[in-house]
Amino acid sequence: MASLSDTLPKLPVTDVLADLGAALSAGPRAVLSAPPGAGKTTLVPLFLLDQAWRGDGRIILLEPRRLAARAAAGRMASLLGERVGDTVGYRMRLDNKVSARTRIEVVTEGVFARMILDDPELPGIAAVLFDEFHERSLDADFGLALALDVQAALREDLRILVMSATLDVARVAALLDDPPVILSEGRSFPVEIRHQDRPAGERIEDSVTRAIVAAHRDDSGSILAFLPGQAEITRTAERLDGRFGPETMVVPLYGNLGQKEQDAAIKPAAAGTRKIVLATSIAETSITIDGVRIVIDSGLQRLPVFEAATGITRLETVRVSRASADQRAGRAGRTEPGIAIRLWHAGQTAALPAFTPPQILSSDLSGFVLDLAHWGVADPATLRLVDQPPAAALEEARSLLRLIGALDATGALTPAGKRIRDLALPPRLAAMILHAADDGEQAAAARLAVLLTEQGLGGPAVDIEERLRRFSNERGERADAARRLASRMAEGFGKTKAAGASTPGALLLHAFPDRVALQRGGRGRFVMANGRGAELLETERLAGCDMIVVADLTGQAGRQRILAAAEIDRATVEAALAGTIVREDQCVFDRASRQVRARRVVRLGAMNLEEAPLPRPTGAKAAAALADGIRQLGLQVLPFSREAAQLRDRIGFLHRSIGDPWPDTSDAALLASLDTWFVPFQEATRGIDDIRAGSLQEGLMALVPYDIQRDLARLAPTHFEAPTGQRHPIRYDGDEPVLEIRVQELFGLKQHPAIAGGRLPLLLELQSPAHRVIQTTRDLPGFWAGSWRDVRADMRGRYPKHPWPEDPAEAMPTTRVKPRGT
Repeated sequence: MASLSDTLPKLPVTDVLADLGAALSAGPRAVLSAPPGAGKTTLVPLFLLDQAWRGDGRIILLEPRRLAARAAAGRMASLLGERVGDTVGYRMRLDNKVSARTRIEVVTEGVFARMILDDPELPGIAAVLFDEFHERSLDADFGLALALDVQAALREDLRILVMSATLDVARVAALLDDPPVILSEGRSFPVEIRHQDRPAGERIEDSVTRAIVAAHRDDSGSILAFLPGQAEITRTAERLDGRFGPETMVVPLYGNLGQKEQDAAIKPAAAGTRKIVLATSIAETSITIDGVRIVIDSGLQRLPVFEAATGITRLETVRVSRASADQRAGRAGRTEPGIAIRLWHAGQTAALPAFTPPQILSSDLSGFVLDLAHWGVADPATLRLVDQPPAAALEEARSLLRLIGALDATGALTPAGKRIRDLALPPRLAAMILHAADDGEQAAAARLAVLLTEQGLGGPAVDIEERLRRFSNERGERADAARRLASRMAEGFGKTKAAGASTPGALLLHAFPDRVALQRGGRGRFVMANGRGAELLETERLAGCDMIVVADLTGQAGRQRILAAAEIDRATVEAALAGTIVREDQCVFDRASRQVRARRVVRLGAMNLEEAPLPRPTGAKAAAALADGIRQLGLQVLPFSREAAQLRDRIGFLHRSIGDPWPDTSDAALLASLDTWFVPFQEATRGIDDIRAGSLQEGLMALVPYDIQRDLARLAPTHFEAPTGQRHPIRYDGDEPVLEIRVQELFGLKQHPAIAGGRLPLLLELQSPAHRVIQTTRDLPGFWAGSWRDVRADMRGRYPKHPWPEDPAEAMPTTRVKPRGT
């Protein structure tokens, strides 16, 4: 009797299926590297159905996108002559088709992570296959780490297979303890690579349009063009409108399309017709668009980048990696010999990054940290992750989870955190539903949460109320599935109030308490409770609102643009966030007047809801506010006297020469320690212009431990007393102490001047009667015996009225000219 594998089509991966079967029979892990078009996504799971170790267990195939999951399930079901949901099914957030007969489940990566977190033993599952692992999504990385954890502790029989078309094999194999690595060589058909350099400054849609028109004219077959995003696809479609006859159809393909539109894009063109598919990176992997033999690659992709400093994720258009470029080119050789046209110079390919950066390095990690806490892991370094997440993003995630009540101070899940995690939503939105349920508003909150997580529903309006209205009336399979999902989310919270009892803004307060925003600086300009500014176009309705709550924004720090928000009023904010609103008297530094001001404020986070002036303050708070002003303006605004500046230099010199316990008096050190040496001596001061130089000197001296203050004069005296009896200040602003002195005042001195009990010589800058330096020395007796002769000869001619003895070591010191007649 023929096995299932004997009936499968012959594709490049067919040649290594036996090796793969042997590897997974001998051990629990393997890595499969196969180029685009090799057939790994559809043939490998079907082949594994016949393996003895599987028993009756299910095979889980992970795909990075819903489109890829549906397409893979459909392709495998058709090879078996069955419908999706029989032997092969799929499971994803808005849709699933599985049955008791299903033995291969194609799931999106986020669904698998939840499966294993909810039931770590993975009952009834024989193997987990990570497809297209090179995309390095956060869910795939985390899912693999969890699967390895489960395999080591609970399920030694569980098979784990990592598959990819372009993979850093060595790193992944090392993570899996070097299992067998199976390599499938070759592509189904050859692909000719061509390059067309894009003119500088030309819009990408214009370049792609020109390439499509030329390829359509010069070559046969359907065309797949890769563009960075939906906006570029729309503009390219507009430029192509009317360029071709009825035998050519132009169709878009991106994540926000409904299932029917996506399926229409990937199904073969009808006989005698051609198709031009305008796609994002969604078409790079796992799906086959039959009939495509020409690929046009813009060389660009749009990636989400999370900035821990701002707490927001923005989309950034970047060059594709070499791995992605290979993936895209491979789409042209799936069913026949093809052509890949790259819109960049051939020499630029080598400069592309090898792989797309893994999401774990540039993602919002709040959901990841929540799942870690559920798993009982405080430090992700204890898991087998290919790359460890950035510390700043981890801390930002923990701060957010504490803010919404999901984690306690120790980092453990709170009871609310457990319910938030159960909702399978971004933590902010899950917290919103949880709070709304207390008032019976869970249905409205769930619908709002689904709207915000399913991009494109309700249209692109910034005003969330408008989007909700459109979503309520929206027709289509995707909108219906989204509404059903919202209903399922709300079901677990008991009875719901009548719809419309709460506004979107009131609901969003519990998801984004740090993004409540107050209009400041004119129409469309807002400051949020987290202290950051954000802007709206002045033409938007919300631009004129006094307060809004921001659900989505983009841009870098200082220039953040609001993408989604809802109106809110102050009374609602104060009622909902009463526990976080602070009423206090503040002392602040006014930079314009350089004075300390006092005010009474009502504050939400860093945002002042209300403020009123108070009488000008004094005391510790005023001194602390003045210190803030010094931090803003710098130490140069302080009125250091000559004595205070010298004291600072003396102490700093001893710190550089001896070290502790002598304190550092550099600018950075003094700014960092203002609370110690500045604030206690300024409690009667109201502004920078009121600061006394003497108070600065007192403060600097307070930095020196009391038991060594008496040593300061001995180790670093302020002055040197010359043989004439004159006192001259010593400079300590460099690496060694410096004495500037006229040379005549040192006549008769046979030892070099020194400090610190004679141990540290002074650097002498010997001056002429006009106070110009004529010699620098660290050896005065050597100077008298040596180069003095040349100096004397020069100085006698310039200053004949001053004494220039032949032997200055035996002469009398003086500050005067020679007596008359000598």
